Amino acid sequence: MSTEPGTEASADVSTERCAERSADVSTKPSVGPDVGLGTGPSTGSDVGPGAGPSTGLGTESSAEPEAAPGIDPSTAPDAVPAGALDLDKLYAARLQAARARPYLATALFALHVVASRQVPTMAVDKHWRCYVSPAFVDRMPEEDLAGVWVHEVSHLLRDHHARSDRVARQRGLTGAGERLRMNIAADLEINDDAYGDGLAQPQGAVRPYMLRLPEGQLMEEYLRQFRLGPLTQDLTWLDCGSGADGREREWDLGPDGAHGLSEQERDGVRFRVAQAITGRPGSTPDGWRRWAEEAFHPPQPWRELLGAAVRSAAAAAGAGDDYSYGRPSRRSAGLPGVVLPSLRRRPPRVSVVIDTSGSVSDAELGSALLEVTAIARAVGGRRDLVSVLSCDAAARTVQPLCRAEGIALVGGGGTDLRAGFARALRARPAPDVVVALTDGQTPWPKTQPACRTVVGLFPRRYGGTSWETDDPGYVPDAPPAWARVVDIG
Repeated sequence: MSTEPGTEASADVSTERCAERSADVSTKPSVGPDVGLGTGPSTGSDVGPGAGPSTGLGTESSAEPEAAPGIDPSTAPDAVPAGALDLDKLYAARLQAARARPYLATALFALHVVASRQVPTMAVDKHWRCYVSPAFVDRMPEEDLAGVWVHEVSHLLRDHHARSDRVARQRGLTGAGERLRMNIAADLEINDDAYGDGLAQPQGAVRPYMLRLPEGQLMEEYLRQFRLGPLTQDLTWLDCGSGADGREREWDLGPDGAHGLSEQERDGVRFRVAQAITGRPGSTPDGWRRWAEEAFHPPQPWRELLGAAVRSAAAAAGAGDDYSYGRPSRRSAGLPGVVLPSLRRRPPRVSVVIDTSGSVSDAELGSALLEVTAIARAVGGRRDLVSVLSCDAAARTVQPLCRAEGIALVGGGGTDLRAGFARALRARPAPDVVVALTDGQTPWPKTQPACRTVVGLFPRRYGGTSWETDDPGYVPDAPPAWARVVDIG
């Protein structure tokens, strides 16, 4: 029997596989040196202007290299040949990462690999491209590469690039040094519970204890707790790409580059990962479970309105203002020997009163806890300045905000938020803003509180339906005119 047909089929399969593998790897011209991402300084990449080619990439000859199949030489004249990147090792590491963290598999396989000499390690952009140095793959153990895969995709799932831009605008942070701090803070958020249980921690990964910080916090919270200095001097090389801190890199292909995910596709990946996490209760870290809960409750216009109302109340004249001798008043210059205090703005204190009466459903109470988290963000993430008070017909214990899921909501009786307002206003130091989350079936205080007031109303329909069995014609009073009212839902 002739063997030629079998030979031709085998050759066709090999050719197809080679073409597919070459097409799966994009390339980027090398235009200069840069620093790498979050697993340690690169020793096999270019380190300065005029530096020679990396030893991990082979020796260049004077002849122009032959273009790899599937790559247009005219669009990537200095691109790394596809054969220089050990795809078998890289993809085996990705498979190992998916086996160790199966709930992240959708995100891991959504990343598109881009080979580039400009990236000494691995980095991502917000369009879900993963830039990889062939030399880095060669020298890293496969187990460590699996950890790097999980680390990089975590930046994108947690939307660190957009969060970094938002923090930079809110706090007036500019410059490469501040972006480095954001990158470090984002790494701290990821690395505190990312490794173990079958996933090795890559060499050089930064952990909160290295900066003498607690674990389990968000990037925005870590940013407030450290500055660049002796503890971070060994982290100046850290660079996880624009997908981690929002600053564009020279190697980025940009929004018009090939193989980037659209905004809708990125949201779809996050939703699938959140589904996988919630479907595996007890098998995922707390940080990922909290992320999944927020992914299923994306910001809605009413939530933005509530946050805006809280920010507006907190920024109003008199809210958060107090006299301090920390910086003497300039008027002291006209009074020799007399030191006058100056008026300083401090972060506002917010007291949240949650209606826990029998007319409020469990789903609405869960929504109220989500709003507490949103309120904390609206005042700059200072959870220590937010207190929570549950109230039905009587005010309960005031609880400081640590984590929203740890707040005990006690109640189930009638409704009288006047007791809750009175208890909140008696607190010392007094709140600058009181936020009441309720269905509106309550008596309201007769007099306006000394601080700003925001009322979040859960939806109710009163037409033809009574919520008071003793009075079929009962309709709750509307919130007072001195309160800023936001309809929730």
